Amino acid sequence: MFENLSERLERSFKILKGEGKITEINVAETLKDVRKALLEADVNYKTAKTFTDTVKQKALGQNVLTAIKPGQLMVKIVHDELAALMGGSSVEINLKGQPAVILMSGLQGSGKTTFSGKLANMLKNKKGKKPLLVACDVYRPAAIDQLKVLGTQLDIPVYTEEGNKNPVAIAQNAIKQAKTMGYDVVIIDTAGRLAVDEEMMNEIAAIKQAIEPQEILFVVDAMTGQDAVNTAKEFNDRLDFDGVVLTKLDGDARGGAALSIRSVVEKPIKFIGTGEKMDALDVFHPARMADRILGMGDIVSLVERAEAQYDEEEARRLSKKLAKNQFDFDDFMGQIQQIKKMGNMKDLLGMLPGVGKALKDVDIDDNAFKSVEAIIRSMTPEERKNPSIMNGSRKNRIAKGSGTSIVEVNRLLKQFDQMCKMMKMASSGKLKLRR
Repeated sequence: MFENLSERLERSFKILKGEGKITEINVAETLKDVRKALLEADVNYKTAKTFTDTVKQKALGQNVLTAIKPGQLMVKIVHDELAALMGGSSVEINLKGQPAVILMSGLQGSGKTTFSGKLANMLKNKKGKKPLLVACDVYRPAAIDQLKVLGTQLDIPVYTEEGNKNPVAIAQNAIKQAKTMGYDVVIIDTAGRLAVDEEMMNEIAAIKQAIEPQEILFVVDAMTGQDAVNTAKEFNDRLDFDGVVLTKLDGDARGGAALSIRSVVEKPIKFIGTGEKMDALDVFHPARMADRILGMGDIVSLVERAEAQYDEEEARRLSKKLAKNQFDFDDFMGQIQQIKKMGNMKDLLGMLPGVGKALKDVDIDDNAFKSVEAIIRSMTPEERKNPSIMNGSRKNRIAKGSGTSIVEVNRLLKQFDQMCKMMKMASSGKLKLRR
């Protein structure tokens, strides 16, 4: 996501490198390149022009401090304007109401059903809510089945009325059920079409009028670029929705939708989908996204993902084991599982400043831990608890059982031993950094 745009912007800022001051000529040259970069990223032309005109106005009005180079100042101005273009700050979902009713809208294939499951999962696990999913796509049986599968997977109930072809009645009945059963959030998945049509718009408008939802979210596939912005405008004209959800931002999206949609429909982007897993959903933070576009990483989001998997009691238990030199392969396996829950590796590493560009053409396998896990699982419980008992025959058996080689087994044992020593020194305060 945004890789090409990030690269082009970096090249644009190099025009100012070595310049002693900002002038109308070098700013115009830089912003001409920035505008091209935005258009190549499928940003709306009017949005790109307004953006570069605003940046130019602000840049020419700045005095360059001796401690700041013109290129650095331009990066800051562009960063602030990118964040403003995408909304400036994150916007919370409205969960007021007994129950709070959230209505999904969007075209078929945009990811509405999957997002409904992800949102229910997030509200359940992070907000302590008791959600009810509602299947109102009465035209596509697969959509109802998909929602049922997601509900089972997430242990979240799904309301359906087999045979009922009236989505308005289904939605109304679901809300009554929610009130009776004590569900505090109702998420209604509606039908989509391959393109905007009058029948679909009339139907979802009728559902809105009948249930008066607290929140209407428009779900759109970021991969569709400028088409996503045009579709958003058509839906907003009819529904006056409250926020946008961009799905598939982990794919080969040029980013135009994320950069244009806020200025065109004047509604905030509230969530972004970052993968296929049910926890691959993030609240949208414009400033953090601007950081990532400009190659500054996104440390805050990385820390938040880590904290979501952090177990304070487990950390204390591991700390005690480290102090007693009892950290074993079972503990190590547990740490691997926590890292895997945080998301795909390339996305995580891309949140580190400067790393995103370095990884542009690098293919990082999400199964990077697969051989390590296979080796550990091929060990006996005694071997996992006490690696020091390993001898040649044990290593040979483990290598065969895991489909790896003795070299790989030896490498893991050596790395594990070194890691344990470092962790023990760090926990005891004996590890000092050289200056």
